[in-house]
Amino acid sequence: MIDNNILPFRNHDPYAALRNSEFRNYVLARLTLTIGSLMQAVIVGWQVYELTRDPFSLGLIGLAEAIPAISISLYAGHLTDKLNRKSVLLFSYTLLLFCAFSLAFISTNYSHSFIPNKLIAIYSVIFISGIARGFSMPSAFAFMSQLIEPGLFPNAVTWNSSIWQVGAVAGPAVAGFIFSFAGFTYSYLCIAVLELVAVMLVSLIKRKPTPEMKEEIPIMESLTAGIKFVFSNKIILSAISLDLFAVLFGGATALLPIFADDILKTGPQGLGILRAAPSIGAVVMTIVMTRKPPIQNTGIKLLICVFSFGICMILFAISKNFYLSVFLLALSGAFDSVSVVIRATIMQLMTPDNMKGRVSSVNSIFIGSSNEIGAFESGVAAKLMGVIPSVIFGGTMTLIVVFIVTYLSPKLRKLSIQHL
Repeated sequence: MIDNNILPFRNHDPYAALRNSEFRNYVLARLTLTIGSLMQAVIVGWQVYELTRDPFSLGLIGLAEAIPAISISLYAGHLTDKLNRKSVLLFSYTLLLFCAFSLAFISTNYSHSFIPNKLIAIYSVIFISGIARGFSMPSAFAFMSQLIEPGLFPNAVTWNSSIWQVGAVAGPAVAGFIFSFAGFTYSYLCIAVLELVAVMLVSLIKRKPTPEMKEEIPIMESLTAGIKFVFSNKIILSAISLDLFAVLFGGATALLPIFADDILKTGPQGLGILRAAPSIGAVVMTIVMTRKPPIQNTGIKLLICVFSFGICMILFAISKNFYLSVFLLALSGAFDSVSVVIRATIMQLMTPDNMKGRVSSVNSIFIGSSNEIGAFESGVAAKLMGVIPSVIFGGTMTLIVVFIVTYLSPKLRKLSIQHL
């Protein structure tokens, strides 16, 4: 007897999830929000570096967003499973819209009369955006599961990741060019328009019922339920841990303004291309995965791709050629996208619907905020070791993490999604 949840794997339609109109609105909202968010990351990074000329200040951007995102995440997951998920998602998107308008105001000459320290004001807005992201990650993950039937989760996750990567390509590239012509204020206003479109698209999706809880439980028990579930599921824990340490040590995104300005000598346009390069590779890989999803020997493919990601970062650190650096970043993005799709698919298939908000909140603590903590680690390491040695160190640590997880996680090594 064939399991209906496995049937789409055998008769694979690459566009199955996109035939759902609500899912299309969902991913289009994600696309516009991603373009805006990545534009903001590039422009804020350039603005802060212009104000300080200090790599440590770039690391503080990540820390300013990670602290509130981590702090609010468990409660956000609890509310996502308790309240209407569309409402929680709209709240987070609206808060991000407010942040874009605030950055635009801070960047005007008029703001000097109200804001004595522009750098602190920027960090404060990033702190608020961290709160918004703490709510958006669990609510978006859980809300998507209400739009798609379980048998289409692998296809939906792949398209969701692909659309995000398209936005991640467009965001940094557009940011560099818009900033060159329009400056900080109008660039932030463009971001606000994109985030307003995202709010409108989510508003068009019908409200879905809140999943029923088996029984009413105390709030503290609810807050920790996601953590207990993740730590009791060795496959999910191994996949999350692998990505956590790879992103924490292996990423060099926060240091790209320094590579663009001081090492590769390319300016803001080059920075936009460098920021977009990983997503270009990821888009290509996710398109491949819509046709050939990694449903067999999934664990081995995951480990190989994370290992290859670490190699790419080491080679990027020692490259002095702009085009080679772009190619290596694109290759790292291709390998990373496989990891993202596999981990998200595992979580969608193995997590009960009434716990998806809380489990996703744990994932956002481990993975989502590791980007920002990794940015802080990169800034500190660059300050202590130098920019190039710090990236080499991070790539080497990624390789070590892969060896450790390979040895300690036999269930992950043997995993095939088709058997879930």
